[in-house]
Parts: sequence; structure tokens; C-alpha cells
Amino acid sequence: MATTFEDFKLNKQLLNAVTEAGFTTPTPVQEKTIPLALAGHDVLGIAQTGTGKTAAYVLPLLMKVKFAQGTNPRALILCPTRELAMQIEENIKVLGKYTDIRFLSIYGGVGPKTQIEHIKKGIDILIATPGRLMEVYLKGDLVLKELKTLVLDEADKMMDMGFMPQIRRILEVIPRKRQNLLFSATMQERVEKLSEEFLEFPMKIEITPSATPVETVSQVLYEVPNLPTKINLLAYLLRDQEQFTRVMIFTKSKKNAENVFKFLERKIQGDVRVIHGNKGQNTRINAMEAFKSGEVRFLVATDVAARGIDISDVSHVINFDVPMIYEDYVHRIGRTGRALKEGASITFANEAEMHHIREIEKIIKMQIPQATFPEEITVATTGFEEKQDIAKEIDNQKRKADPNFKGAFHDKKETLREGVIDKRTGRPFEEKKPTKIRGFRRNKS
Repeated sequence: MATTFEDFKLNKQLLNAVTEAGFTTPTPVQEKTIPLALAGHDVLGIAQTGTGKTAAYVLPLLMKVKFAQGTNPRALILCPTRELAMQIEENIKVLGKYTDIRFLSIYGGVGPKTQIEHIKKGIDILIATPGRLMEVYLKGDLVLKELKTLVLDEADKMMDMGFMPQIRRILEVIPRKRQNLLFSATMQERVEKLSEEFLEFPMKIEITPSATPVETVSQVLYEVPNLPTKINLLAYLLRDQEQFTRVMIFTKSKKNAENVFKFLERKIQGDVRVIHGNKGQNTRINAMEAFKSGEVRFLVATDVAARGIDISDVSHVINFDVPMIYEDYVHRIGRTGRALKEGASITFANEAEMHHIREIEKIIKMQIPQATFPEEITVATTGFEEKQDIAKEIDNQKRKADPNFKGAFHDKKETLREGVIDKRTGRPFEEKKPTKIRGFRRNKS
């Protein structure tokens, strides 16, 4: 096995860039992937976020493309989100700094005009989200017939986001004779099926068991009854400025993200930004850059930012809400504890969310340690709407487990129907039949 990057027989330009980037020893995914990719094999890689998998396929890609040539791309990297596309582009910029290789990332959220202008100038490596790629291709502004290599990064996330139809269309229009590299954090059945569709005799690499949290991340769970109490707990924790130096806070919805953002902006010391689907592209880029540079202490985000963000020294990830897609728990907490540094994850869960915690624990094959709720924190009363939402969610969970379960709301209705006395009338309860409305003829005037 390779113990240094020199062992991979990379060219001098790449080795110089690797050294300047501060890479010393290859990570396990790099050790296994780089030699296979350089030898031309198709690769199926199961690797967690934060394991160095981007460099594992970017370095062989840069070796293969070698230098700028022609106008049309010779390598295509597909990924699910604009954030990941931008992060991959940044990696290529760092590792390919001493080459003349031209690269570009294209994604939605901004107009395609500028992206098309860059494509027409000539590119060697194209990074794209599936929707934007097909949009530009169908306009006739992108030629894909010279592709030699295809990389699918975060394949499981692309499937969760419903990109399979676009991926299948892309596979129909690109050359059949090519090298394929597929990377996924989890080996779902759908990922396996996709790999069978387009990989030819792939070499499988599994660095960690499917959906395993990064070992350098400590995890803790607080059972919190409602949204106002979650806010109180968040405020209590974040007052510790020595420990909570750079924090990502994940919420399940744009509404919750905005509420947490506004609270932190008013009450807690330290700059804060928020990113979610309603934020413009420039706003999101600026927020990420400010957080990455250390200007901003807190970044509030929905799961749009759970993957593809490589920021060093994130001290804590706080799951303000438990993710509904269970694998996203691993991706969220993978934002901390990167590059063998220690990190911490804290999760808040109400009564309904505890069900999802148990399901997450099955996937990660471990129990998340539960912390004692601090006595200093005020436990707020659960509001009527939130109480109803939690009760409905618990009903839905029980109904999934037992199709015959009718639910608390149904039981209340049935009890009224079966009661001997109807309190409104004082008589035995009877089901009212629908009133028939007879037709009538209007007199002609």
C-alpha cells in the first residue's frame, strides 16, 4: 500500500500541489482508489464524507486529462448540489494549480448565460448538477461526445433528491466507451442497482461500513419537549464561547432556519449567517466564505448544506431538528471532525423525533449517548399547534408500525359515536343521515 503520494507515480505538477495543500499521508480511500483509477478500472466507492474521497478521484482525473486540449470536456463529474459542485471545483483548483487544465462547475440557482460562455471558451473537466447539465445540453451549447471519464459523487443523495431520470438521460447521450467512478456514503439497494446499470466489472472499495459516523466526532442527545425549549437550550450551550468556536446548526425547514437565525442574531454574541433553498446563490456563497474564513461564528442551514462542504475546524454540529432522511444524520455530523481532527455533535429531539433517533441508531449501529437536561434551563409549555403536530406525527409512526392502529384522533371520534348519550341532545347518539335537497322549478317571469 502507498504510504506517500510519491508512491502513486503522480507527475511533478500534482505532487507539488499536493505538498502545498498540506497533504502528507494518503487517506485509506485515496490509498485504494487512486491506483485503480489510474489503471483504468471502473470503481464503486463506499466512503463517508470527510474521508478524502474528492482528492481520491480528482488526482487520477488530473493525471488522465494531463493538459488543456480542444474545446469539449473529456471528464464529467456529476453531483447533487451546487455547494458540492463548488467544493469539487475548489479541490480541482488547488490540486491542478500547476497544470493548464480548464475546469468549470455548472448548477442551478443562477442564469446559465455566463456558464455557457465559459463552456464555449473550452473546458477539459466539467462539474455539474444533473438538472443544469441537461438544460445546457438540450440548448445545444454543450458537446459530450468526447467524454472519457464519468464520476458520480454522492450517488445516494442524488437518488434521494429524485435525479434518477436525469442521470439515465445523461447516460444515454454520453459515449458508452468510458471509465466510470461512482461514490456513495451508503450502499442502498438503489445505488447497487445503478452501479449494475453503468459500471463494468467495477472494483468495489468500502472504507467504512455503510452510514458509519466519523470516529473523531463525539455524539450526544438531548430529549427536548418543544421548539421554545430547544431555543432555550441552544442559547444556554452557545454562551460557552471557548468551546463553541465555529458551529453549524441544522434545521428541518426553511422556517425553522430563519427563526433560529433571527434568534441568534438578536441574543447570542458572534456573527451568524443562514443558508437554505430560498436564499440566492451569491448570498449562499458569501455566507459559506464568511463561515470558512472564521468571520462568522454560526452557520444555520437546512440539509441543502449537509454535504459537500469542506470547512476545517468546525467545533460543533447541532441538529436543532432530527433529519427525516436518516443517512443525512451522518452527513450532517461529518461537517465536524474532518481530516482526523476532533469534533462534537449535539442533537435535540422532541417526543416524536425520538422515533427517528432510534431508526438512526439502527443505521449507525450504535446508541447515541443521552445527556441530562440542564436544570438551569426553562422548560417552556408546548403550544397547541406544536402539540397537535407532535401527536399526529406519533400517530403516523404507530400507523406505519401497525396498519390496524386508528390513532388518538380517530379513537376520540369513535368514543363519541359509541357513547350511549349524546351530550348535545341528551338522547342516545345516532349517526345523522345526509339531508336530501329536492330540486325545485323556478317560475318564469
